[in-house]
Order: sequence, then C-alpha cells, then structure tokens
Amino acid sequence: MASIDLDKVLDSAWAGKSLPEILAAPVAALKGVSERDGELLDEAFGVKTVADLAELKYARWAQALAALDAAK
Repeated sequence: MASIDLDKVLDSAWAGKSLPEILAAPVAALKGVSERDGELLDEAFGVKTVADLAELKYARWAQALAALDAAK
C-alpha cells in the first residue's frame, strides 16, 4: 500500500481535505505549484486538477523511464 506525507506535498490550505477533494483540486494545491504554473499546465496539456496531472501520459512515461533506470 502506498503512503505519502500530505504535509510535504500539499499547500497548507489543503491540509485536512479528503483524498477525493485533493484529487479534484487545482494543481496549485500541490506545494511548490503556483496558480500560474497551473494555468500553463492547462494551456499546454489540459491539466486542471491534481488527478489530471497524475493521469498525464507524459508524466507517466517519465516515471516509467526513471523506474527502468533505477532497476538497472
């Protein structure tokens, strides 16, 4: 089972929110992602929410490549 320290990855305004609320949140809910970053992700890839970012094929491809490198 996966786990994550939400305090390390979420903006403080999203602390205490449920997982469905976080996944539906704008990407700016992630610590270090600004509203402008969110606008640019939307313009470039149609990413509006944290769930959209998680499902972005380019992010998944990059993760798969990094996992392959780590496995060698």
